[in-house]
Amino acid sequence: MASWTELETGPIPGGGGELRLVRRDDEFLIVVGGMELMGSHRSGSERELAALACAALRDRPAPWVLIGGLGMGFTLRAALAELGPDATVVVAELVPAVVAWARGPLAHVFDGCLDDPRVEIRETDVNRVIQSGPERWDAILLDVDNGPRGLVSRANNRLYDSWGLKRARWALRPGGLLGVWSGCPDRKFKARLQRTGLSVAEHRIRSERPGRTPHVVWLATRPSSGG
Repeated sequence: MASWTELETGPIPGGGGELRLVRRDDEFLIVVGGMELMGSHRSGSERELAALACAALRDRPAPWVLIGGLGMGFTLRAALAELGPDATVVVAELVPAVVAWARGPLAHVFDGCLDDPRVEIRETDVNRVIQSGPERWDAILLDVDNGPRGLVSRANNRLYDSWGLKRARWALRPGGLLGVWSGCPDRKFKARLQRTGLSVAEHRIRSERPGRTPHVVWLATRPSSGG
């Protein structure tokens, strides 16, 4: 079997080290500190995050969706497949190199989705976008880091603590959805979501690697009225 070849690296803003893009044959990985963050051959649960959330938006006129984390574009592509032509999808990506790779060595993986007129890419912390105003989003999808525990950056933890979840609820329109992807179950995080006043559904998705812990997608809905 061929060995992995490093193609490019990109610093993580805030002194969080660097991401590495590596390749073996036709498979690509983005890694940090020797740990795999995402791969081009395994994307089922990331697609499910968008498919589950955006299917619930089909009856909403001109929905606005915020995706935290560009990754290899699987969440974005699944969202676009579910949403109509009047939707707007904003992707907030903290690491500029990830956006550059999407238009460079990973362009074939993205398959032109960045050129979709519904898409806007912002090279910024998704937390800043969430705090930009109340009731702006019909859905916020967090495919950031490895789930509710920061791996790439400890600063990502603020998205998932009690205050971060309250900010997300504040940024959602009534009846809006907060979708969170995780590489493993987390009962404490699920309880924290529920304490925020959101109605929570947990979806466990079998890992594409046999014998591995299932991935998890939480869909948390803000009440349609009364807060």
